Amino acid sequence: MYTAGIDAHTSYLVVAVVGKDGGLEEKGRVRVEQPEKLDALLGRYRPLEVVVETSSAWPWLWDRLEPQGITFVLAHAKRLRYIARATYKSDEVDAELLARMHLAGLIPAVHVKAGEQRDWARLVRHRARLVRDRTAWVNRMHGQLHQAGLRTRRGHLLTRKGAKWLRTEAWPQLSGEQRRILRTYRALIRELQPRIRALDQRIEAVARQIPAALLLQTVPGIGPYRSLLIAAETLPITRFASPAKLVSYAGLAPVTRSSGGRTRHGPIPGGANRWLRGALVRSVVSHLRHAPESWLSHYYTEQKSRLGWQVARVATARKLCRALHAMLRTGEVWRNEQPDTETGELHPSHAATTAQDTD
Repeated sequence: MYTAGIDAHTSYLVVAVVGKDGGLEEKGRVRVEQPEKLDALLGRYRPLEVVVETSSAWPWLWDRLEPQGITFVLAHAKRLRYIARATYKSDEVDAELLARMHLAGLIPAVHVKAGEQRDWARLVRHRARLVRDRTAWVNRMHGQLHQAGLRTRRGHLLTRKGAKWLRTEAWPQLSGEQRRILRTYRALIRELQPRIRALDQRIEAVARQIPAALLLQTVPGIGPYRSLLIAAETLPITRFASPAKLVSYAGLAPVTRSSGGRTRHGPIPGGANRWLRGALVRSVVSHLRHAPESWLSHYYTEQKSRLGWQVARVATARKLCRALHAMLRTGEVWRNEQPDTETGELHPSHAATTAQDTD
């Protein structure tokens, strides 16, 4: 068995191949526009495992190498502290260290999403970035209004009433330069709005074709966007052996450190899946509006009175995560019944299977 470490960049790759005994077999540099040279270099070594760090370059490498029978290992870049702390650092050193670390069993591997699932993630992340841009422009509009002593609630400027208020009440109190600035932001937002609406329609159409996404939408507060995001980040659910594994992956379990007979619980880990964590926490907020009398909403209320709203949201997102694990594993729709706290099992008397009910 051979192991190849690939240090991937936007324009070139650095490859280092080591043998089973750890000896360096070959090093090489390949231009991205010459993938056939990569095939020729790696083709001399079989069986072969290839290690690549998470970056924008890994998807095309997986698409090219996996059909050739090469085992593809995706390494968690943030956890590769050995490379980050190396005294002498170069592309060649990084590639060789990747290979040797994998040979020693030190690579923190990441699940490789299938091609279709990567497209789901691209779709929802593209929408999230456009919404983030729109929010930034609206916030800058608020900044100009604040300088003139004017205030209005968040989101109001995106409505027709808000546009009328800006035109009739705020406009006369603004300077000429401020008006020109606000016109620029309004033009950018008007250009972006139809694109976001088109993305929403596309997301809804894609989510309709995915049974897991339809299942997730039975939870009050989870619509097509969040259901597609959760499906993109968690499927297949069988890779999470227990609800606790999914909770940890979502970054909703506090860091625990035990030493000298003492156990300390720290903050939420920063290296977890931030997309999934954000979707679950925001789903809690939506759920409270749509189902204020559910068991999940009651749990939030109890935690809020003890710990405050910020900690309560994360704790409730952790409960929701356990429930979603049970739903995705069993195919059972949402019911207003709390899963078992240890196993995540939904109570059978309140369960229904979508696979049978919807056909």
